[in-house]
Amino acid sequence: MDIEGTHAAIQLPEGNWWDWDVVAWNSGQLKLAAGHDLAYHHGLELVFGDPFFVCCPAMFSDPIFRAPTADEVLRVTRQVGERPPVVVAFEADAGGQEPVSCLIAAERFEVVQEFVLRYWREDADPDQRFAPWVRSPDQQATSG
Repeated sequence: MDIEGTHAAIQLPEGNWWDWDVVAWNSGQLKLAAGHDLAYHHGLELVFGDPFFVCCPAMFSDPIFRAPTADEVLRVTRQVGERPPVVVAFEADAGGQEPVSCLIAAERFEVVQEFVLRYWREDADPDQRFAPWVRSPDQQATSG
């Protein structure tokens, strides 16, 4: 799913996507991951290419995605100097008494549905993808 150039509410594929966290964030990419138990794996990623405005907690649950309001798009436009190609808005439970409003603006956006392990498994398939922080015992020994 790619909604580049739009400001519509995103639609997630069917699944148990109630726990969320940030798995990668640098100048080129913001990646949010979701699943029903983030201790061992996740099955969904929202990948924002070249993010330039991010307002969301590092961990949250039960997001409700919606189209951004005109005021939210204007707010981001004023702060970054141009109308962003992608603006995603949602409310989520971040552990407080009230839901938190979240807003992300980026150049590109993609939904990736793939099983990603968050721990090392010796018997994993060769094409199995691991979370960015997972290292094999060999990699751990050489990076220490």
